Amino acid sequence: MQRRQLLGAGAAALVTLPSIHHAQQNSFAAPRTLAPVRASADRLIDMTVCLRPFRAQGPRIESERRYGKTIVHHYGHGGSGWSLSWGSAQLALPLIQATGARQIAVIGCGAIGLTTARVAQQHGLRVRIYCKERPPEVASTFATGTWSPDSRICTEEHATPAFSQRWETMARHSFRTYQSLLGLADNPVEWRDGYVLSDTPFDQPLEGDDDGEPDYPDLQERLADMRPRSVPLRPGEHPFKVPHVRRFTQMNFNIAAYQRLLVNDFLRAGGEFVQRTFEHPRQFSDLRERTIVNCTGYGARALLGDHSIIPVRGQIARLVPQAEVDYAIMYRGHNLFMLSRRDSLLVQAQGVHDFGNDDTRVDRALSVAAVERLAALFA
Repeated sequence: MQRRQLLGAGAAALVTLPSIHHAQQNSFAAPRTLAPVRASADRLIDMTVCLRPFRAQGPRIESERRYGKTIVHHYGHGGSGWSLSWGSAQLALPLIQATGARQIAVIGCGAIGLTTARVAQQHGLRVRIYCKERPPEVASTFATGTWSPDSRICTEEHATPAFSQRWETMARHSFRTYQSLLGLADNPVEWRDGYVLSDTPFDQPLEGDDDGEPDYPDLQERLADMRPRSVPLRPGEHPFKVPHVRRFTQMNFNIAAYQRLLVNDFLRAGGEFVQRTFEHPRQFSDLRERTIVNCTGYGARALLGDHSIIPVRGQIARLVPQAEVDYAIMYRGHNLFMLSRRDSLLVQAQGVHDFGNDDTRVDRALSVAAVERLAALFA
């Protein structure tokens, strides 16, 4: 199943239940009244675009000797940076420890950079982060904030058994870490329900124009024991005027609160930020640290000349937050995904040519059209 069909909701939204009686499926979940979304263009408070750093081969996690330093490369997670960050950092850790350094440099302060720094600190290392920008200015701030560990993580032909096992190891470790953050002040991580809507049965594939994206592997079934399955709903068990609806439960990140938690923990553990712009890796030789972890994400394309990184444009609109709206919506085949976060209601829509597109200018018409489709669900 291809990621572009699912938008931000994750493949779990369409995972089918075992063949048991419908009444048994719904016996644990009574229908609930959903507060309507106040969706209108005049309630838009922000629109942002970020570039996901996709690599067909998957994330680059390897080390090399260069300019008298050991450089551990850790970037290229597509749309799965937040979701895989803790487990991916654990895979990078042995490469860092193999240098014997007690103090390291991390380049970049996004999802991967911050998490890698925290994992290194937890294993007794001193860390200095060099970055052009700090949260909330970094690109990771503008992610959707859903648990989506297989979002554009690699192409189907690169999902070998070895890669799939490596991915599962990352995902499971990250998942366990995020469970330890539940219930903290400001709710950096929480579980919420969502509803996937469809005009056609879920077992029928969607048809659409070729948007130039490759096929992505469906890896979510490897994590089936870790998350609730989606539940089919009858008419009258939901407010939506569509023939097919399933309820799913999804782990989400309130990114502003979560970034603040990571930054504060990093500083409390003795971490240091240094504002620095790198235009060529030769500048790494100027750093006092001899072990450098390169977590520059999409920036590695220009910095290292790594054209294996392909930009995937992602635009998100934010509506005024509604505390009473505590669910997500994905309208299958209608290019619409809405996520309720503490800071706003996120509305995501994809453009036809997002893949390979490095244009970060906002297309207001794209988001307004998505908000109008959302409003029609509550007319």
